[in-house]
Amino acid sequence: MESEKWPITYDALEQELKESGRPYDLDMIRHAYQLAEVAHGDQRRRSGEPYICHPLSVAEILVELGMDSESIAAALMHDVAEDTSVSIEQIRSRFGSEVALLVDGVTKLTKINFSNVEDRQAENLRKMLLAMSQDVRVMIIKLCDRLHNMRTGDAWPEQKRRDKAKETMEVYAPIAHRLGMSAIKEELEDRSLHYLDPVGYEDIKKLLNEHGDEFLHGVCHTIAAHLAENGIEKATIRHRVKSIYGIYRKMFVQQKDFEEIYDIYAVRIILNNVPECYTALGLIHDMYHPLPNRFKDYISTPKPNGYQSLHTTVIGREAIPFEVQIRTWDMDRNAEYGIAAHWKYKAGIMGSDDKLDARLAWVRQLLESQRTSADATDLLSDIKSDLLPEEVFAFTPRGDVINLPAGATVIDFAYAIHSAVGNRMVGAKVNNRIVPIDHQVVTGEIIEIITGPENRGPSRDWLNIVKTSEAKNKIRNWFKKERREENIEEGRAAFEHELRRNLMTIPDESYDEFMETLARRNRCNSVDEMFAAIGYGGLQMARVLPKLKEEYAKLKAEDPKPFTVDIKRIHSSEGVVVEGIDNCPIKFAKCCTPLPGDEIVGFVTRGFGVSIHKRQCKNVVESMRHPENADRWVRAYWDDAVRENYKATLELVCMDRANLVSDVALALGDMRVPIYSLTARAAEHGRARMSVTVGITNTEHLNSVVARLKKVKDVISVVRS
Repeated sequence: MESEKWPITYDALEQELKESGRPYDLDMIRHAYQLAEVAHGDQRRRSGEPYICHPLSVAEILVELGMDSESIAAALMHDVAEDTSVSIEQIRSRFGSEVALLVDGVTKLTKINFSNVEDRQAENLRKMLLAMSQDVRVMIIKLCDRLHNMRTGDAWPEQKRRDKAKETMEVYAPIAHRLGMSAIKEELEDRSLHYLDPVGYEDIKKLLNEHGDEFLHGVCHTIAAHLAENGIEKATIRHRVKSIYGIYRKMFVQQKDFEEIYDIYAVRIILNNVPECYTALGLIHDMYHPLPNRFKDYISTPKPNGYQSLHTTVIGREAIPFEVQIRTWDMDRNAEYGIAAHWKYKAGIMGSDDKLDARLAWVRQLLESQRTSADATDLLSDIKSDLLPEEVFAFTPRGDVINLPAGATVIDFAYAIHSAVGNRMVGAKVNNRIVPIDHQVVTGEIIEIITGPENRGPSRDWLNIVKTSEAKNKIRNWFKKERREENIEEGRAAFEHELRRNLMTIPDESYDEFMETLARRNRCNSVDEMFAAIGYGGLQMARVLPKLKEEYAKLKAEDPKPFTVDIKRIHSSEGVVVEGIDNCPIKFAKCCTPLPGDEIVGFVTRGFGVSIHKRQCKNVVESMRHPENADRWVRAYWDDAVRENYKATLELVCMDRANLVSDVALALGDMRVPIYSLTARAAEHGRARMSVTVGITNTEHLNSVVARLKKVKDVISVVRS
């Protein structure tokens, strides 16, 4: 891809369209530009340039890719519906439904209010993928839009630069890779790295400048002469230097030195047909010493994105290793431009291409898996796990090739064959040897899945082992269909555990209405459906929690207060103010042990003063139902000046190990929390239970102590008893 030309004009764009020699509809493109120019008017980008320069630049990148007239027109208008008064309907009436679909697919969801940035990002991505499954040009335009934004990102505030770079690295670069658009993918990665780690970026740039690639010119000349001597005279030979981010990943992620990276320098040999490619490979191995285990044949086994080439790493007399890539002209165009290289013109409409359908199968699979998920942000994690640049290739015993993302396990392999194979899997053999079910697949392995009886199903633990969204989705679907009652119980247990962990108590009289509201907010038709979704993993508890806290806060705000006559504040006793009673004897109820910060209420006892309870205490709720007790409940609250220590007992569940008690005591000592008692005992399944009574000033202090104890190694849960 060429670097940014600024500012670009429409005349320059039209000149490039004419020089391309492709049959563009110049009238439609000119009208699209005129509409965008009028609509954007005096709008400016952060850099100060007229806004129209951005859509012009995006259109120019699409011309470089060889895209069609509709794509160019849509690129010129891609921000019109979002940032101006022009609607999609107006675009449809003037340019037709095809262009309108492209513009609408690229346009963000600006009219929907999301509770957080992740939901907005996920829904934007879901919309683009949905439009992309109908027309892949949506994503090609979006990638070019993001590329130009990254080229001009210096004008953004620093935090926005980092956020955009992170999103580009995690979402858009992997999609460009999966579409086979390597030139765009590498530039997106390099520009993102420049913002995310400018120091690392400059270090690698400096190393590349020091080493240079002068020797590659000599290598290219030598190879050309040797090929010509052996009858291959029409070879085109180029050379390239590995992208900065590609080197960064190997140096900083894989902990390799610059000198240990063998494919920094590469020579590309482009030939007319496949037989010449294999002949040239033999000639290269005659000239240079090939490094072991560095040969890859992507012609006979293409990558999932359609990439084909022969790769071999060799070393010459200069002792500098370099990679040789051998491919045909069709393979080269496909490697550079990916899915854009498949564009055909039939009256301006893309021709049918089976390879395109195969390439877009992963989009439909992602969207299909999302239909069963109540959580939009699952899509982001699936993108990150399924579209990683690295893939592995393994074989079934029959010789079928299965492509999986790096890190995938034999369970993923089983589900990639068929859901029935995965559901019945009891074990696996790799190269005729039994392996654990969490064995990670390595390229070239022959994997045989051992299956059990038909009624056998997967284990819930597999959800924590598998890497692909396809496998997770098939496991969840099995549990969803076959284990509904079990799912409901699992989900209810997880939900109630979360309530206890967050010290929440829902009154019985409000429970049904509260839970039904929460279920609707999580896109479930009933409470049981919500519990089932939590049970089979379709709804993550971490996503339920924010909505749970919001609904609980509303419930607390609506709680009826005990009826008392509103009188002036009286002196406190033991840090508690009881309205209507001055300096009365106070005792704290042992059933709920209230602490400063808890909502409290007082009960006038017969002869023992006032007993102070937490407002949510079960005994309080029960007692207030009886009319004879109504007059004995009085309003109480904590004195603002209270600074005393109150006792609170915490129950810990831990994995049993040596020095556990001393680690807990040290953690409390670091916080200067007094310990009144500490007991520990062994429990089943290698666990231990611990009860510790400490001195606390208020609930905020208690929460900080609980948070600190949870960080102690092997502590599973901490709850207030």
